[in-house]
Amino acid sequence: MGLKWLPRISMGSPPDLPEDLEQIRSDLGECTRCGLHFHRTHIVFGEGNPSTRVVLVGEGPGQEEDRLGRPFVGAAGKLLDRIITAMGWRRDEIYICNVIKCRPPRNRNPQPDEIESCGPFLRRQLNAIHPQAILALGGFAAQFLLSTQQPISRLRNRVHYFEGIPVVPTYHPAYLLRNPLQKRRVWEDVQLLLSLVRGATERSE
Repeated sequence: MGLKWLPRISMGSPPDLPEDLEQIRSDLGECTRCGLHFHRTHIVFGEGNPSTRVVLVGEGPGQEEDRLGRPFVGAAGKLLDRIITAMGWRRDEIYICNVIKCRPPRNRNPQPDEIESCGPFLRRQLNAIHPQAILALGGFAAQFLLSTQQPISRLRNRVHYFEGIPVVPTYHPAYLLRNPLQKRRVWEDVQLLLSLVRGATERSE
């Protein structure tokens, strides 16, 4: 999926003082910045460990996520949980969020004004956590973080950077449900991410 319609937007300057996730969530409030608020049940801000070494970024909430207000809790989320376990972590030890905080109707692609409204909040989340690495789940998240239109097939299995933070793009768990033979490629990407985290940890010791 290309993002030819992705707008060139200004994310603004980082705050002068460090923010925490509670401050960012408070600022988001009961957001009405775009039309998605007319259709949502819950805002899906993100969840996990604010001191994590790894952040997983997806596209946006699906039906179950909208119903429960939590990221990746549907069928794709169950697969993601297994991937996280295979990485050697529990779900509550990392942080999971999306580019878009409200579910688009019928799970359609996010529109430019929706990206413009939500994008700065993701940037602030990542700046607040400042992880050692980001795993971008799917083409949309990877293209947004890297400001590119390249497909995920070209972006994966390589290290990119978002404001100095290493980013490893991989296939979305929902894609794996339809294409289980690609799980091996995702595991290759996960191994690349784990090597980055180990390297960063060793350098900090």
